[in-house]
Amino acid sequence: MELGFVGLGRMGRNMVVRLARGKHRVVAWAPSPESVQDVAREGAIGASNLPDLISKLKDRPRAVWTMV
Repeated sequence: MELGFVGLGRMGRNMVVRLARGKHRVVAWAPSPESVQDVAREGAIGASNLPDLISKLKDRPRAVWTMV
């Protein structure tokens, strides 16, 4: 499964890490670059902004989960 993920607070970060560890392809973005780097170390693909997140999603239709 491939999923875009916006929002890496306490709940969003944990969801992204679990999905990535489960071998899902997760592209993640948050306003905090440190949060993005943190989940990238756990196996997610980091995005620098929303257009970057969309461009890194390969599957169509694209699915993006928002945690705000």
